[in-house]
Amino acid sequence: MPKRSLSRSVEDYLKAIYSLEEQGDAVSTSGLAEVLDLQPGSVSGMVKRLAEAGYVEHERYRGARLTGDGRREALRIIRRHRILETYLSERLGFSWDDVHEEAERLEHAASDRLIERMAAALQYPSHDPHGAPIPTPGGTVEPNSWTSLSQADVGTRVRICAVQDDDSERLRYMEARGLLPGVHLIVEKQAPFNGPVTVRLDTFPGTTQTIGYELARRILVDAGETPPASPPESPPA
Repeated sequence: MPKRSLSRSVEDYLKAIYSLEEQGDAVSTSGLAEVLDLQPGSVSGMVKRLAEAGYVEHERYRGARLTGDGRREALRIIRRHRILETYLSERLGFSWDDVHEEAERLEHAASDRLIERMAAALQYPSHDPHGAPIPTPGGTVEPNSWTSLSQADVGTRVRICAVQDDDSERLRYMEARGLLPGVHLIVEKQAPFNGPVTVRLDTFPGTTQTIGYELARRILVDAGETPPASPPESPPA
């Protein structure tokens, strides 16, 4: 498994491990198998190979983490994917719910030279159509303090920064509900035990929406803004 000569399968594994790592924990075989829709036995074998090649560190019962080489390769393929999505959206007119699958097919075949030509033609975009930051050619990613909508505190005003983009039907649903990057929400209720989240959209005053937990955890927001206080009532005449 020589460096810079990775199979599509290996690139998919590294990208999936990176995505799971961003949630904060070491990556379990079962979690990786679920994301990649593979049998745990097959995943265990590949993780062992990746560890032997120096792309991951793996401890039994403690999960896997990317090494420096593994992270660089993961960010390289993520950069390809997000530039392809942006080019398909901005230059070829693809809708945001179509670009993910097209980019998945193209990211393994496109050369680095083609990707950089696309980036230059787009004037080096910083984010893809779903709001995710595009890694630089050197493998750095813009830092952020985003959290999922499912974890936002009641009473806070938040801005949608990015949405997970791996399901076209979910993206169409979010677009129809106005849940797009850049939109501001006020979190009004959080049901306990992974229950739904009730929000009010700033763009539609007085309109509330109830968002299921599974969808809310795929919406990344910048939290911390307190909604403006209501103006005091006029004294009675």
